[in-house]
Amino acid sequence: MRDKIIHKSAELFLNLGFKSVTMDDIATEMGISKKTIYVHFKNKTKLVEAVTFNLFDTICDGIDSICDNAPNPIEELYSIKMFVMHHLKNEKSSPQYQLKKYYPQIYDVLKYKQFEKMHQSVKDSLNHGVETGVFRKSIDVDFISRMYFTGMTGIKDNMFFPTETYNMNYLMESYLEYHLRAIVSEKGMTILNNFIHNQS
Repeated sequence: MRDKIIHKSAELFLNLGFKSVTMDDIATEMGISKKTIYVHFKNKTKLVEAVTFNLFDTICDGIDSICDNAPNPIEELYSIKMFVMHHLKNEKSSPQYQLKKYYPQIYDVLKYKQFEKMHQSVKDSLNHGVETGVFRKSIDVDFISRMYFTGMTGIKDNMFFPTETYNMNYLMESYLEYHLRAIVSEKGMTILNNFIHNQS
């Protein structure tokens, strides 16, 4: 039952927002009593925490699988973007922003976990790209992996990129291309241009 509650709550939170979904809403959606939810989670904050880190673990597992199977580091990044977008339902309700505003402690822990995961994952990908001649040999791998995380986090900030002007898919697509064009070799540029051309 605990897993079912987490799964249904994640769906509601991502579509409607952490703030607007109540314990009553979740109980009604699931056809169970609110008391049943409280058996597993002592309050809404504990439920939000469980949903957040469950989603984080699911996304990490998916990213690991993509990294193991991608034909090259360029397509790997695009596949990760598609996977994350699918899991976050295009962030209709800006869940990251709501988490930061209403559950700042959970947000801070999540951001640190995201940084640890992405920093290592992007470093591995960059090193692989350098070894295979897709990225320039002169790039500073540690610096670029930190910049990549900062940029990916920054485009989700509503203050700088309001959702009524920019949708998340456009932002991620544009940022990925911006990031890759800065680091690819000639070989990588050919792969990137062909990939973008085939997507359009």
